[in-house]
This record gives sequence, C-alpha cells and structure tokens, in this order.
Amino acid sequence: MIKRFIPFLALASITSLFAADDLLIQDTKLGLGKEALRGTTVTVHYTGKLTNGKVFDSSVERGEPFSFDLGSGQVIQGWEKGIAGMKEGGKRKLTIPPKFGYGARAVGPIPANSTLIFDVELIRVK
Repeated sequence: MIKRFIPFLALASITSLFAADDLLIQDTKLGLGKEALRGTTVTVHYTGKLTNGKVFDSSVERGEPFSFDLGSGQVIQGWEKGIAGMKEGGKRKLTIPPKFGYGARAVGPIPANSTLIFDVELIRVK
C-alpha cells in the first residue's frame, strides 16, 4: 500500500512525500526530464548516511556519478523502489529500513540492521 502525503509548508523544500512498505520517499525537487522506469539505465549522484548522520558513501564527494540498470537487482531494494518514477533533474531523500537495505548483514562501515538515508539526484535516464 502506498500512502501519499503533500505537506503544506510554503517555504519547505519538500514538494511531496510518500511511503511504500516502510520505505520513506521524499521528493525534495521534482525533475522535468525522462522518467526512471524498470529496464532503463539511470545515472545518479548520492550521499548515503546512517541515522546518526555519519556519511558512509558519497558519489558527490568522489565527483563521479553512479550508473545502474533499474530493475536488474544491481542495487539494494530501497534504491530500486525509491528511484523508480523519478524524473531527470529530480532529487529525493530515501529513508530505507533494513529489510530494503542490507538487512542483518554488516557491509563495510554499515552495521547490521541499519536504516539508511540517501540523498539522491537523478542526472540521466537512458
């Protein structure tokens, strides 16, 4: 079930907010370009953080965007679900519970059962 919320904060940067299966998706900027659909190759810039604010990965800091095929299982489920439907130029904040992230596995600097927060910008859809 998808719940859709539209905050009525005149000065807020969030333009829409909706939750899907405990995955929190916040559009902070709506894009106007091509839509990210299953089977397309998307290129994004992102910063990943833990709930304590510690950054564990950032394509922005590396200065190199990341590309993957949407729907192919190359990334965590939270990204598959959270990036689908974005349009080029759009920005989203994804709050990903463990079941859509790495679950009970620790991965590098990410502890097991971590909720992940990603700020994502969709640069290109092919």
